[in-house]
Amino acid sequence: MLEVRYFAGARAAAGRSSEIIAAGSLDDLTVILAERHGERLALVLKAASFLVDGLACHDRQAALPVGATVDVLPPFAGG
Repeated sequence: MLEVRYFAGARAAAGRSSEIIAAGSLDDLTVILAERHGERLALVLKAASFLVDGLACHDRQAALPVGATVDVLPPFAGG
C-alpha cells in the first residue's frame, strides 16, 4: 500500500488531500487514480511530477516500495 498525497490542482481534481492505494509503479498508479477520479485528474497526472519518499521519480515504470509516500505535484505557476 502507498500513501498518495495531492497538492494544488491535483488536490482539487482528486477532491481530497490524500488516500491509500495499492500500485506497483507510477504508471499503474496513474491508471488507477484516473479510473477512480476521472478525466480531470487524468489530465493533471499527465503533466505532474512525482516524489517518492521525498525524491523526484522520473521513471514511471520503476517499482514503488511498499509503504512509500507518493506526492503528486502538478505544474505550478508563478515566480
